[in-house]
Parts: sequence; structure tokens; C-alpha cells
Amino acid sequence: MIEITVILLNKEIITAKELAERLEVSTRTIYRDIETLSMAGVPVYMSKGNGGGISLLQEYSINRAILSVEEKESLILALKTLQVTKYPETDSVLEKVSGIFNDDNSEDWVHVDFSQWGSNPNENHKFTKIKTAILRRYIVSFDYINAFGDITNRVVEPMKLLYKGHAWYLHGYCRLKSDFRIFRISRIKNLVINNEEFLRRKDQNIQSLEYNDMATNNVTLKLRFKSKALYRIYDDFDEEAIVKNEDNTYDVTVTFPEDEWVYGYILSFGNYVKVLEPQYIKDIITTRMKDAIEAYEE
Repeated sequence: MIEITVILLNKEIITAKELAERLEVSTRTIYRDIETLSMAGVPVYMSKGNGGGISLLQEYSINRAILSVEEKESLILALKTLQVTKYPETDSVLEKVSGIFNDDNSEDWVHVDFSQWGSNPNENHKFTKIKTAILRRYIVSFDYINAFGDITNRVVEPMKLLYKGHAWYLHGYCRLKSDFRIFRISRIKNLVINNEEFLRRKDQNIQSLEYNDMATNNVTLKLRFKSKALYRIYDDFDEEAIVKNEDNTYDVTVTFPEDEWVYGYILSFGNYVKVLEPQYIKDIITTRMKDAIEAYEE
């Protein structure tokens, strides 16, 4: 009967035969349930003749005493976010929620997409496979490319999916390292779900983990940006960390793990950034920029 109510909220009118076929019951059962709903106070009525059928009063909505407008918007945002993960039931839930809210456009005000432009983070349905393995407690195996460019085969007990720093990660117990690790999903290749089940280990605090195979040495950088890079500065750093200078440049002091990623990150700003400290990082960046120029001059 709940499903009948939801269907009626999403349609102006439907026949008893259509309901019976959809719910795989007899039309007699539909008529009996409609009568029960009517006795329970749901304003459902039936009309005969051409174009007739079962419908609800147009203004009827069961949500008004349950959720505020702000709560409805928060629920839609949560569902749209979940929809990005390709969770199979989300589309159906969104359809039902739209009907319950008596608003055909209730889910159209937001679009959520975690992927970067030109990327395909769910290639070969990696995200969906990992989610399935976590829920069913199946071992997964895959080739992984770490921050140094090394490729290793991993066998992992998947614990949870983590979204951090504009990217998706898998948190799990790596049997190769005999410890918990975090793997960036975009670097996972040839993912396979094994039939072997595992007993879930005591979960480790994710915040206490270093990212998988990243350098253990951190470096504190003092960077000076030109104003043309301002949009990226505010994308990447807290406003409290940004200091505006009189010459319209901006200084940022930040601590990063030191590895190939941090060199590439600095270089990605081109001539819009200058390393002020430490000197050895400045020397590394200078050498790499010279090497890049030489590569183009060859």
C-alpha cells in the first residue's frame, strides 16, 4: 500500500490493471488496498469511463508535517551525491522522493560530479566493484601505481570508500604490507573481486594513516603567487593561510609530503609561482624547469 501511494504521487492517474501488473497482484487486491488506504485517510479516489482510473487529490502530499523545505533540500543533495557513486537504488529513491514532495522538479536544482574534467574515475566500474566488495566482504586484488610511479600487485581487504582532497580513495587492509593503507582509486588498475570472504578487522582511524606509499618526510613551503593564480589559490588553500602583499602578490605557507607530487604541483602553476623557501626545493624546481626548456629546444 505504501508503494501504491508512492506510485499515485508520481502519476496523475493510473488504472487498477496497470497497478496490478506493476505490483504483480490481482486487480481485486488493488481494489481492496485502495479501500484500505481511503479508510486510513489517504484521499484516493476512482473514476470510471474513458480516461478513468485511480488517483490522488492533486494537492495531496504526505511530507508537509514531516520535513521542512531546508530538510527536503538537504535530502535531495544527499541523494544526488550518493547517485554519483552509481548506487543502484538511488534513481528509484529520487523518483519516489520527488513524488512524496509533490514536486516534479525537486531533484533538478543540483548536479553532483566528483570527477575532474576529462577524467573517468569509475573506469571499468571500479567504484561500483569496490562498493560491492566492501558490502559483501570480498577480497579485491589490483595493480597499484604509487606516488613514485612504482607498480605493485595488491591484495586488499576493503574497508570503506573515502572522499578527500577532490579524489576518491579506498581504505583497506593490504596483505602485501600487512597493514592498513589508503589507495587512490584513479591509480587502481585491473581490479578484480575475489570470491574469498574476509572477517572485518577492527577499523583503524583513517585520520592517523599516511597516504599509501607516500613520502614520510614533510616539507614546509613558502610560495609566492602572482595575482593571475588567485582563483587556484583560493581553490587549494584556506583563506587564513593566504597573505596579500603590497605588490598584489600572495604568499602561502603550507606543509606537504615531499615526493614527485609536490614538485609537479608547484610546476603546474608555471611562471605564476615562485618558491621562496626552502632553498633546496627552489633549486629542484629551477632544475626541472631548465630541463623542460631543453626538452622543447631539442
